[in-house]
Amino acid sequence: MRAVRCAPPGVEVVETEEPGGEGELVRVAAVGICGSDLRYLRRGSTQIAGHEIAATAADGMPVAVEAIARCGGCEWCAAGRHNMCRLAGRDIVGMTVPGGMAECFRAPSSALVPLPAGLSLEDAALVEPGAVSWHACGKGEVGPGTRVAVVGAGTIGMLAAAAAQWMGAPEVALVARHPYQAEAGERLGLTRPSGLYDVVVEASGSESGLFRAVELARSLGTVTTVGVYPPDVTWPYREAFLKEVRVVPSMGYARDATGTREFTHSAQLLADRPEIARTLISHRFGIEEAGRAFEVAASRPPGTFKVVVHP
Repeated sequence: MRAVRCAPPGVEVVETEEPGGEGELVRVAAVGICGSDLRYLRRGSTQIAGHEIAATAADGMPVAVEAIARCGGCEWCAAGRHNMCRLAGRDIVGMTVPGGMAECFRAPSSALVPLPAGLSLEDAALVEPGAVSWHACGKGEVGPGTRVAVVGAGTIGMLAAAAAQWMGAPEVALVARHPYQAEAGERLGLTRPSGLYDVVVEASGSESGLFRAVELARSLGTVTTVGVYPPDVTWPYREAFLKEVRVVPSMGYARDATGTREFTHSAQLLADRPEIARTLISHRFGIEEAGRAFEVAASRPPGTFKVVVHP
């Protein structure tokens, strides 16, 4: 099969054997390129890339793949919190174990999430980042009557804003760095920041974004951090201290308090609002153009949101 292997500083398309081992072999239809994939390249990964995977299962069912590793037997997995499983930090798909940017991928059957009617496989690479965003809003306890702001208008930030709308937030503001991001936000019904907010989702992964998030939070408000920060980031402690802002890290996705997969919520949101995928999938490439796809994802020319590769 053809696969996209990390070959720092870029990637290469290679011929390799279909993945063996346990789990179900699925036929991959679409894989998004995440900022994490670019970080894995910078760290020297030589694995097959990709963890935002949409595929067809052996029985023909269209699915999205939960790419967080899980043992299936620990207390966290039993509680539906596989993002806390010890394997989640060890077997990192696309970094320490092979990813899914290939014609085939093998995953545990428990990691396959059926897609709802109305969501195409070609757009379903957004389900994984959508679940990350949904989890962040859930950690912030977004709900009806919650005034929400999102700092960072990349794919994760935009999907977090859409999730907050779905959860009943009457107003969702977007802090965007670029005009094209602000314009896309307006098309999705997002406002510009005004005043203070009950919940702020920090999705930029930057120090300036972290300070801005705390600034936008009301006294006793919540900042949820879904961005990934460098180890030397300066923490806005004094600003958070003076308002007693609750800062809640958010990592990956799991099941919500009702036991429903956050992947399921994400997939349904995308099915019900097809304009999200039309807005956020800005580039599509065949597998033979994967090198160019990674170049676009890394350089982010104006208008770039999610870059998707179709094996």
